[in-house]
Amino acid sequence: MPDELPPDLAHAIPAGRRGRFEYFAEIGSTNDRAIALALEGAPEGTAVLADTQRAGRGRRGRDWHSPPGAGLYMSVIVRPAERDEWTIVTLAAGVAAARAVTAATGLPIELKWPNDLVIGRPWRKAGGLLCESVGSGANVDAVVVGIGLNLRPAAYPAEIARRATSIETELGRAVDRGAIVAMLLDELDRVVTQLRAGDRAGVCEAWRQLAAAGLRGAPVRWHDQGRDRAGVVRGIDDDGALVVAAEGGLVRIVSGEVTWERLSSD
Repeated sequence: MPDELPPDLAHAIPAGRRGRFEYFAEIGSTNDRAIALALEGAPEGTAVLADTQRAGRGRRGRDWHSPPGAGLYMSVIVRPAERDEWTIVTLAAGVAAARAVTAATGLPIELKWPNDLVIGRPWRKAGGLLCESVGSGANVDAVVVGIGLNLRPAAYPAEIARRATSIETELGRAVDRGAIVAMLLDELDRVVTQLRAGDRAGVCEAWRQLAAAGLRGAPVRWHDQGRDRAGVVRGIDDDGALVVAAEGGLVRIVSGEVTWERLSSD
């Protein structure tokens, strides 16, 4: 059963939205809970937030470090009406998350393809996204948007400590979690409405603007079919694929690990 809302969230979340909001002091995974709710027919906008996750996860099956009291771990159900909407939900969610953090805290968040929230040079990761479909193929009727933000300093695992940061570390002051949550929900509503109105191109362009440092000629490396490759980023296409100029011509990268030569600390 969900726990009672803490005062900061109770103050920030409008009363009309609380029927679609669950809070847990501790949970296995907010995405897993939101997927279960989606399968039960929960409406779009239903959100699950936790103080800590025992089994949080990121891209490609990695664990998502979710220490108690240090982060914001939230999953929101989106029910796209058309395939054109859900294929770029990750881009749309990135736009919403970056805008929300900047609006609520003043921190200038950038986006790194495909789903990281970063700041500074070299990039320091302040958060990330994991979008998971509910259903398969033509039967997908919901997407769960998982958002993880590092709010406060924490003892990060050795493998990520060099490139991780927190919002409070960057700002040098405390932040209002409730204000960030409320802004995240508002911005996600706004960008989903934009998709629903058919403005797919507008969402992609907003993402490009927030990710400009890693586009427009940035040199990258990646692994493809057993060999290391290198090239220069040309941008993203309207399906969200990274377009890279490499030996042999243009390459569309739709998944996998990409390293930015001058921007990453990898």
